[in-house]
Amino acid sequence: MKKTRALIALMVAVLTLSACGQPEFTYVRDKDGTTYFKVPASFTQLDAYPIELYLSGDHPGSQAAVLRAQRVWSTAFDQSADPSVNHLLGSTEPFVYATVHQLTEEQRDAVSLNRLRDFILPVTEEMRTAYLQQAIQSNQPPMFGRFELIKDEVLALDGGAKGVRVRFNYQIGNEIQTFDHTALLDAKGTKVSVMLLGCQSVCYAKRAAEFDKIASSFKLLRLPG
Repeated sequence: MKKTRALIALMVAVLTLSACGQPEFTYVRDKDGTTYFKVPASFTQLDAYPIELYLSGDHPGSQAAVLRAQRVWSTAFDQSADPSVNHLLGSTEPFVYATVHQLTEEQRDAVSLNRLRDFILPVTEEMRTAYLQQAIQSNQPPMFGRFELIKDEVLALDGGAKGVRVRFNYQIGNEIQTFDHTALLDAKGTKVSVMLLGCQSVCYAKRAAEFDKIASSFKLLRLPG
């Protein structure tokens, strides 16, 4: 009997230690180790390559896709019970997409705070107008409608780096999606790091504090040398 009680006590202790040892966050760095963030461990990490193809419009077998893969690092995380990259533009659960772009010479010459705002989705009035005109010319109904700007903040960064954080709504289909977009340009002006968080507006309102923790963890790291 004593041995049984001792065995049960040992098993409880092991299970307790195992539970305590579960990590609270997943810590992420890009391939060069220059950009850092963390997400709750409950998120599932996904292959973001399909997102890159969708955003760029490149054919997976094209030279453009090959060159883009050399310059771009990305990852995605989904808290849905059925995780999918399709949740980038619509989900009842939080979705995180992060990417780091090594800029071309042409992109370096054109980069600005507004370009940072528009790096993934059309945010500024100029880009929203261009997006609608393109949709009209292609005879395609626009996916994004009824834009609402919630917050637009220029970030104070060290060492000459620049950044913006923009929160906004878009109607996609029948739902209102809230996006929280942070874009950082490194001090050399050669690399842009972007994080896009999103879920339906009702979801975002309930879990704004969680989104804030994730977005505030998104930082540029200074490497030695």
